[in-house]
This record gives sequence, structure tokens and C-alpha cells, in this order.
Amino acid sequence: MDHIKEPPGGWENMWVEGRTLWDLGEATPIVVHLCETSSLPNGRALVPGCGTGYDVVVMANPDRHVIGLELSKTSVERSMKMFSSLPNSKHFSFLKEDFFTWEPTEKFDLIFDYNFFCAFEPKVRPLWAKRMQELLNPGGELITLMYPLSGGTPGPPPYRVSVSAYEELLIPLEFEVISIVDNELAPATRKGMEKIGRWKKKKSV
Repeated sequence: MDHIKEPPGGWENMWVEGRTLWDLGEATPIVVHLCETSSLPNGRALVPGCGTGYDVVVMANPDRHVIGLELSKTSVERSMKMFSSLPNSKHFSFLKEDFFTWEPTEKFDLIFDYNFFCAFEPKVRPLWAKRMQELLNPGGELITLMYPLSGGTPGPPPYRVSVSAYEELLIPLEFEVISIVDNELAPATRKGMEKIGRWKKKKSV
């Protein structure tokens, strides 16, 4: 979208050139833990800005179909090539789409946001929240890994975030907080700068 500022060179060039410092090279540890403890809702799940897609793959199973969304054609092609032969490959898919304009045929029961919210300038964040409300089923859950709570920049992503920034956007849109806690399983370089928020979209009365 024209009003959303991309990093210098754009997301596509960052993937082409391998400038993907946010990529852990594996599934996010807290996501692995939530899957292993059966702590995630089943149904349809979405990972916007999914990057390589490790989280998409680890979350996918016969009870949970996961869609990974990316703007970068290079990223989507890479993910499909890396993961298409896995045993659970029929339970996930990767799409090159713009989160802000994409219109899926069905809504989702779970949305996982990591390194996505922090990619947007504060003035764009209300659009992010509105889309989360539109894409999630009533009673569905939004998981936000809040990073960076310190550090970050006023310039290109990642932009600094805060718990209050999420609360001010989501609570007026009928989201209620399930929990917001420190992410004890954050990678070493992100310790103390990351919380995990779990939000439920209220059901219509």
C-alpha cells in the first residue's frame, strides 16, 4: 500500500539479498511450546508476514489449517520449495498477498502476529487492528508477540512497540485480554524485550 513505508529497497529486495535478520532459522520457541502443550485453538489459522514460514509449518496439523501470508514473491517461493514435501504439507499454504487488501473466503479462528505489528509506523497501526477484527471469527484468538518493547527505531522497521499501544487499538474493537506475560522462551537476543499477548475477539451478543 502506498501509505505504508517499506524499508529501504523494499521487502522483496531484502529477501532477494538475504537481509532478513529477523529470521531465526527455526520455529519461534514459544510457538513450539504452545503446539506441544496443545494450547492453541484449532480451525483456520493465519500468520501474516510469516517470513520463511517455520511457525506456519509447526502449527499446521489435521485439526488446524494454517495460511502464511507474505508480500515477497521470493519469500513465498522459497517457503513452498522448502516445505512442500513435509508430511503435514496439505495442512498449510503460503500466499503472496497484501494483508491490508486481501479478502479470504473464510475468516480465521487464530491469528499469530510476530515481527509484523512492529513493521508498521504508528500511524498505520489502526489499520492493522481493523484488519485483525475483520479477519478473526467471533470467539477467535489473536496472539501477539510484542517486540521490541525497548530498542527499535523511529526510522525503518522494527518500530518500537508497547503493551499500551496494543491495548489502545484492540480493546475498543471488542478484543479482551486473556493474558499478557513476559516471553520466557524469547531468543537470547530478545530477552526482556518481548511479551506474549493473547486476545479473544468477543462473540456477538
